[in-house]
Amino acid sequence: MDAPLHDASKVDAIAAPFIRKDGSAGPITAARLRRSKLVYAGLCGLGLLPCVLGLSAGWQAAGLGLLFPGAGFLAVGGWALLLLVVTLVVFALALIAWFGAAMIVAPIGVWFGTALLAGAMAHGHIWPAAPLVALGLVCAGLGCAYRFVQRQKAAELTRLEDRCRYLPRETAQVAARVAAAQQPNERELTPDELAMARYVLERALQPVGELGGFDRIDQFQTAALRYQINHLGYALALMQCHYTPSFHGYLLQAQRNLIEQYLQKSVWGYWIYESAWGHLNLTNPDPAGKDNVMLTGWFGLHLGLYTSATGDRRYSEPGSLVFRINRRRAFHHDMHSLARSVLQNFQNSEWCLYPCEPNWIYPICNHYGMTSLVLYDRLFGTSYAAFNLQRWLDNLDREFTDNSGSIIGLRSAITGIRPPFPADEAIFADFANCFAPQRAQRMWAISRHDLLSALTTEADGARRINLPGAGFDYGNYRSGFAGAYATFMNVAREFGDEEIAETVRRSLDRDCGYRDDGGVGRYTKASNLSNAVAARARMVRCGDFRKAVTQGPPEAVFRGPLLTEARYPDVLVARAHSDGNDLDLVLYPGGLPGTQRLRVERLRPGLRYLVVGAGEPELVADESGAAWIGVELRGRTSVRITPAAAGVAAPA
Repeated sequence: MDAPLHDASKVDAIAAPFIRKDGSAGPITAARLRRSKLVYAGLCGLGLLPCVLGLSAGWQAAGLGLLFPGAGFLAVGGWALLLLVVTLVVFALALIAWFGAAMIVAPIGVWFGTALLAGAMAHGHIWPAAPLVALGLVCAGLGCAYRFVQRQKAAELTRLEDRCRYLPRETAQVAARVAAAQQPNERELTPDELAMARYVLERALQPVGELGGFDRIDQFQTAALRYQINHLGYALALMQCHYTPSFHGYLLQAQRNLIEQYLQKSVWGYWIYESAWGHLNLTNPDPAGKDNVMLTGWFGLHLGLYTSATGDRRYSEPGSLVFRINRRRAFHHDMHSLARSVLQNFQNSEWCLYPCEPNWIYPICNHYGMTSLVLYDRLFGTSYAAFNLQRWLDNLDREFTDNSGSIIGLRSAITGIRPPFPADEAIFADFANCFAPQRAQRMWAISRHDLLSALTTEADGARRINLPGAGFDYGNYRSGFAGAYATFMNVAREFGDEEIAETVRRSLDRDCGYRDDGGVGRYTKASNLSNAVAARARMVRCGDFRKAVTQGPPEAVFRGPLLTEARYPDVLVARAHSDGNDLDLVLYPGGLPGTQRLRVERLRPGLRYLVVGAGEPELVADESGAAWIGVELRGRTSVRITPAAAGVAAPA
C-alpha cells in the first residue's frame, strides 16, 4: 500500500504509472472495443446481404434494420419513415433503461424487434435508395463518434500537460497540510454539529419500515433508499468513532435501525429485477451473488463502520442479515458472506473491478468495495484487500483512467464503451485515502486546484464557491449544489484543508437553505442524501474517515465505563470518552433545561466512583457494574466519573 507522501520529490514517481501520455486504451478495454466493432461490422454485413443477393423486400427491410434501430423502415418508405423517428426515440429510452436499471433486453428488443417489424411491413419492392441512405447515416454517425472521441482525447491530453506543471507542488502542499492537521483523540460536537447529527438521528430512530424524511423516487439509481440509508449510517458511525465511542443508548439503536431498514425488500428488491433483465437470471436473485457491488461494497462498509465503532459483532453471526423475498424464500447472509462476495467478484472479474448493475462498472462503487475489505481485514484478521489491491490498482489505472489521469465515471463491461458520466477526483479521494494515501492526496490536489478557480470574494470579504450551471442533486434529481458542496467540504476536511472546507460550508449555508427547526438542522434545498453527506461533513476532521477504517476507536474505550441510557432528544451527547477507567461526558439539553437520568454500565461492581458535574458527588456500581445518576442539563454540561481511588480532575 502507498505510504503517506511528505515531499515533492516523490510526486513524479507516483504520478507516472497512472498517466498515459500516448492516449491508448487499456488492454481489456481495447479488446472489448475491438469485439464491439467486429460484432457491429458483422451486423452491417449481414444486414446488407439480402440487398446484395436480391432477396425479397421483407428480407431486405429486415436486413437493413440491423444497421441501426429503425433503419428497416427506410426500405418500407412512405409513412413508415415516421416509425424510424419513433424507433430512435424509443431506442434512446431503452438505452436509458439499460444504463439506469441494467435492462439490457430493452435496447436489444427495440433494435431487433423493429427490424422484424419492418420486414413484415415490406411488400413488393423496397425504396431503391434505402441501402445507400442507411449506409450514409451509419457513416455519418461513426464519423461524429470518431470526432467526439478525438476531441475528448485532445482535451484530456491538454489537461494532462497542465497537471504535470502544478501537480508536484500542490500534492506536496496537500501532504504538508495532512501532516500538520492531526486531530486529538478526545473531541466534542459543537451545538451546530449536534443539530445536523439530530437530522440523521431523527430519520434513523424511526421504527423499521417507516421512512419519514426519506426521498422515495426510484430504487435503481442514485436517489435509491439504499444510498440514503448507507450515508446516514456512515455519518453516525463516524460520530461514534471520533466523538462518542463510550456512548451506546439511542446512538447504537439508531445505527441498528438503519441496518435493519436496509434488509427491507423495498430497499434491496431492485436486484430481483436487475438480475432478471440484466443477467437473464430468473431463479436466484441473491443480492450477494454475481455483481451488485452497490450493495455488497456499500453495505459491507456500513456494517464494518458500525462494528468497528461500537464493538458490537452481532452482524458477523451466521445468517444475521436476512434478505427476505417472501414468507417462503430468503437469502441469509452476514458480514463474512458479504466480504467474500466482494472478494470473489474482484477475483472472478477480468477487470478486477466489477459491475454495480449487470454490465456497468462504476469505479466509485468499487472504491467502496475495496474500502469495505480494508475494514473487514482489520476487524477479522484476513488479507482480502491486500490480496487484490495491486491488481485492482493496476486495472484502475489501465482500464478506468482517462488521458488526463482522471478516473472515468463508468464503463460498459460488455462493449468497453465509456458513456459520459461525471466523476470528480474528490469523490474517490476519501476512499483511496484508506488504502492508497499517496494516490488520494494527488486526487485531492487535482480537485482542489480545479475548485480554486470557482472561488470568489463577496462584498463582505467572505470567500465563497460559485460552480457553473444550476447544479444537480443526485439524491432527488433536482437542480442544486448541496451534494457537491457537501462532498467538497467532507473531502477538504479529510485532508486537513479547513480553509477550503469553511469556504464551501458558507456557500452551502447561504445557497442551500440551512434551517434549524427546534434544534434539528437541515438544508431545505437538498435531498435526504445530500443532507446526510452534509451532516457527516460538518462533523469530520483531518483523517477521520481513514482512521475509522484503518484504526477505529482507541482500544481503551471498549474496556472503560459506558453511557448506555439517555433519553432522546432530551439528552444530546456531544462527547463520551473513556480511557479505560473513567468516563468523560459533555451533554446538552435537547429541549428545556432540567434534570435527566443517565445509566452508566461497565463499571467495576461494588466500586465507589467520584462524580463531577452531576446531582450526586459519588456513586457505587451495583453487582452488574451499572449505576444511575441524575444530571441537571443547562446548556453545555460536563460530567466526569472517576474511580475514587484514582482521584478526580476538574472537568474541561
